[in-house]
Amino acid sequence: MGMSTTQVATEESFSRSAGKQLAVYALAAVALLALLMWLLNLLASLTASAAGSSTAVDAANNTITIRLSEEPPQLDTTLLTDSVSGVVIAHVMEGLLRYDQHQRLVPGMAERWEINAEQAVFNLRDALWSDGEPVTAHDFVFAWRTALDPVNASEYAFILYPIRNAEAINRGELPLDALGARAEGDRTLVVDLERPVAFFDKLTAFSTYYPVRQDFYEATGGRYGADADQLLYNGPFTMESWVHGQSLDLRKNPRYWDRERIRLDRINVAYIVSDANAVLNLFKDGKISLASLTAENLAEAMEQRWHINRFMDGSVFFIEFNHRPDRLTRNRNLRKAMLLAQDPNELVYKVIKIPGYLPGESLFPVFLDGVRGKFREEYPAPEHRMDIARARQHLEKARVELGLDEFPPLVMLTGDNPVSNIQSEYFQAVFKKNLGLEIRIDRQIFKQRLDKMTKGQFDMVLAGWGPDYNDALTYGDLFASWNLNNRGRYANPEYDRLVGVAQGSLDAKVRMDAFDAMQRIIYEDAVLIVNYERGQAYVTDPRVKGIVRRAVGAEQDYTYAYIDMDG
Repeated sequence: MGMSTTQVATEESFSRSAGKQLAVYALAAVALLALLMWLLNLLASLTASAAGSSTAVDAANNTITIRLSEEPPQLDTTLLTDSVSGVVIAHVMEGLLRYDQHQRLVPGMAERWEINAEQAVFNLRDALWSDGEPVTAHDFVFAWRTALDPVNASEYAFILYPIRNAEAINRGELPLDALGARAEGDRTLVVDLERPVAFFDKLTAFSTYYPVRQDFYEATGGRYGADADQLLYNGPFTMESWVHGQSLDLRKNPRYWDRERIRLDRINVAYIVSDANAVLNLFKDGKISLASLTAENLAEAMEQRWHINRFMDGSVFFIEFNHRPDRLTRNRNLRKAMLLAQDPNELVYKVIKIPGYLPGESLFPVFLDGVRGKFREEYPAPEHRMDIARARQHLEKARVELGLDEFPPLVMLTGDNPVSNIQSEYFQAVFKKNLGLEIRIDRQIFKQRLDKMTKGQFDMVLAGWGPDYNDALTYGDLFASWNLNNRGRYANPEYDRLVGVAQGSLDAKVRMDAFDAMQRIIYEDAVLIVNYERGQAYVTDPRVKGIVRRAVGAEQDYTYAYIDMDG
């Protein structure tokens, strides 16, 4: 994929005559043609450079070329909700804390901090924005107030609720300046907590907690994060250009406080493409340095004898139901029928067929810690077995309760990518065969799917959730009634109570008991159908070392990457 360029072809006609006049015209034509060819070559060179027709590894310029699966919807950290934007923003911005290559929390903008049951104090380092101005405690206070401002309707405002008065401010009950976060001078940030929080340090590495400088934000006139020049950077890289739908150009930030750690000079995001075969061809042709593998291209990757890497990215994927009063899927018996009519094992092992995927059992994935060991080892997920006879009994109860002679078609909203396409068509066939239900697939590009999810324009949606921080609450509170990421608007007072217990307790056993009760409510109430935990199979250019893949934090992290031509 390259930048679109309008090529203008000119055709010259000459009046020809004998003698000197012909010679003059001929010379002029040659000169003009030479000039035209020079201009066209220059234009082609500039276009190719900008479009990312670069190689996967450019050692001379210390550059690697990568691709994104989707266009980032926007890069305003006070509004950001998706993982694609999260990967980009993690390379150009930094919060109080960050994750290192060993998945440990380490200092970011804060060089030291203290947290107790009532308060957190962060001492900021001498760090600069990309325009040379200092990063101050005021920038964090402004960012958090902006995310909480009800006018901005940030879907991630809830992640700031551990700060005193944050929830009341977000509900419009208190003014912004009532937030329990204040700057004591430029380098000390004091945060008063609403309640004891066992994981507040982990929250501060998340993008909603990143700083935003007020004067720059206000100068963008409502376009903050919309383009490369509408962002101010304090992270390892800056964004030199963003050609929407086509490319991004990230350059090492000379003002980043830890710039000696950053070994690449440039990350050329030359392609925005999700098609599995196109991605593999780009890798095979030496155009990109990392390619994810799917069932479509895994066999070819193995034939090429490439080294295949694997990891679990912490994401759980599911069918989320719409619980709004105007949707048939508000009916529990209908949801239970669909839950019992499908088998995650069949989906993972016979349909998706990608190494590393695990059949879905719980909203809480296997990597999460429990009291002493792993949560799912200490608290096994509710047992699920496909039972078509019981499923049809629930379906008949639903038909009677809803007052229907027969069920109308149900709309399944889905993304437009290979895995989503395979998955949606599989469920369409399964629910038709086992329940006689007609499923209409509404396939949308990433940004439009998010918009339709937010507006509730679906009966079911193929959705997923990755961790925002390393604690089970990042999954558990997803279906709290107040969480705007709860796109189906599920509401259950007991579930909300359990979320409150997990939020406010410092006792690990009390918290894990609450999460166990949550996972049982989710299954018994058929809040969703868990499909799988995602594993990643991918290949990398052997000359690129140090790429970090992780479950928590930026899923792809190139801030530790470097080029080794002997690789």
